[in-house]
Amino acid sequence: MNTTEQTLMKLRYGLLACALALAPAATTLAQEAAAGAATAGATATSGAGAPRQGGGLGIGYERTFPVIASAPWTGKRLPDGQPDISGDWSNTIANHNNTTDPQGGIPNDPRGRPPNTSREERAPSRVSDPQDGQLPYLPWARAKQLELQKGFFDGAKPEYIEPLARCAPAGIPKSFYWHGYEIRQYPGYVVFLFNSGSRIIYLNNPNHLSSSIKLWQGDSRGHWEGNTLVVDVSNLNSKARFGRTAEFTTENVHVVERFIFDNGNKRYNYVATFTDPGAFSQPFTVTVPARRWGIDDKSNGWHYEVPLANNPGKAPIGDHFERMCVENNGGFGQGTAAARK
Repeated sequence: MNTTEQTLMKLRYGLLACALALAPAATTLAQEAAAGAATAGATATSGAGAPRQGGGLGIGYERTFPVIASAPWTGKRLPDGQPDISGDWSNTIANHNNTTDPQGGIPNDPRGRPPNTSREERAPSRVSDPQDGQLPYLPWARAKQLELQKGFFDGAKPEYIEPLARCAPAGIPKSFYWHGYEIRQYPGYVVFLFNSGSRIIYLNNPNHLSSSIKLWQGDSRGHWEGNTLVVDVSNLNSKARFGRTAEFTTENVHVVERFIFDNGNKRYNYVATFTDPGAFSQPFTVTVPARRWGIDDKSNGWHYEVPLANNPGKAPIGDHFERMCVENNGGFGQGTAAARK
């Protein structure tokens, strides 16, 4: 066997290994899609925004969510005094398709998948302030956002390709509605393990990095106020988008986040205020509701990608593993493929 034949054989085995590795995930996604379609067919009057049950007590997507007030924390604490909020979480409204109409589908979708409900029947905008649910862009920024939104399915320019398609971190706030994620806590830190990277929040250390350093997830400095984790975020590179509708901020944005947990430790609301006078006429607030997932929930391809560990004779535990990102996978690559035709 010559060198060329050896190289081809190695390539074939590599492709086969990739196919075998991806097969379970593809099966899970197909099953979830089929289940969603079956649910939609069985409850046609409820529309696309109706709650879809996952395994166990899992919430798929809901139209409304409870307000959680900041208050004293009465739940379990860690040895360092932090409220114990560690575990797996996922948003309860929708994925990253649309920021201001989360259950309304992607604008300009060439596959023609419009929502089958009226706007009033779907979940509210993720923009909770201003009251109209719209981002208060300055004219230049709004024009740019609309250009990027239109180009999402085009791919004619590099900037039209959603950064997440290149396996870049999802950034703020999209990380909180791009798949489920895990929260871990350590003395002096809260760590988010996202589907597309990680984020560290430094506690009780307000000193930010030099303003010349820009990061996908920014520099996060937080502290606890009762049931609320308050985080000051600076140093964002603002390369990430809010969703497939292409909302963005500039590098000068400043974010104050409030993670407000209920004392039952089952839900929390992410409430973040963005101030960016270079692109917006006023500060605005984004709200993302989330709920806890655990071993009583069936592992699926979005909210909870945690199969049970193989530990016979012991209490069941979730087996967390790193989810690998493949550049231009799925629908992200179809825009560039179409642009080449």
